[in-house]
Amino acid sequence: MNGRFSALACAAALGLALVSGGALAADKFIVVQSTTSTQNSGLLDELLPKYTAKSGTEVRVVAVGTGQAIKNAANCDGDVLLVHAKPAEEKFVAEGGGVKRFDLMHNDFVIIGPESDPAGVAGMTDAEAALKKIAAAKAPFASRGDESGTHQKERSLWKAAGVDVKAASGDWYRETGSGMGETINTGVGMGAYVLTDRATWSAHKNRAGYKILVEGDKDLFNQYGVILVNPAKCPNVKADLGQDFIDWLLSKEGQDAIAAFRINGEQQFFPDAQKSAS
Repeated sequence: MNGRFSALACAAALGLALVSGGALAADKFIVVQSTTSTQNSGLLDELLPKYTAKSGTEVRVVAVGTGQAIKNAANCDGDVLLVHAKPAEEKFVAEGGGVKRFDLMHNDFVIIGPESDPAGVAGMTDAEAALKKIAAAKAPFASRGDESGTHQKERSLWKAAGVDVKAASGDWYRETGSGMGETINTGVGMGAYVLTDRATWSAHKNRAGYKILVEGDKDLFNQYGVILVNPAKCPNVKADLGQDFIDWLLSKEGQDAIAAFRINGEQQFFPDAQKSAS
């Protein structure tokens, strides 16, 4: 009887240990608030399995526009922020929402449009001059209009070009309120020019004769940053796990994985951790 009781007790203890272990394993995840370009391009699909295999930590991504991602992180919904609007990111840290911002990688923005090119901007390398021509021609332009990093960049370019797009809203200037892929689809459907990050365009399938018309301007530089959400402000943040993920992204292994990501044989993102460290 005692032997049977001991066996049952051992079995119960083993079962409890397995349940506890499973609970701990299930709890080993972080939430990353990120931008649609890292998701739509396929970059995260390439990086995250590598990190999970190394660390055992699952990375759950909320892919939205940068503005929304920052709002979500400010509301303590997430452990790590990975976006591309540096002034807004620095403000987020300065206001106590994040611990420290690191340059992670960069690529660039491009202006795409139909082969007919009604504004005649094909081959231009001056984005502001190209936008002036688009506005002068009142050629259709599709904007995300969603406070994303791409939208913030676009607005700064219109401002530098001296064009008031608010006055043209609903006319030749159309705001989709959608993500990058959806905005490209809308633009293609209406024959409009679109500002997009290069990686999303490289991965996009619905091109319908569209091509890159304007590229190569230094003002089209697209910087990505990564930030740990501040546990002093958000006690639910998994600071150790979140920082480990950031450290991996900034490590040689993570940076090499970013550099190795290709679409149609072309590198899409260029690592910046060394610059950040210096």
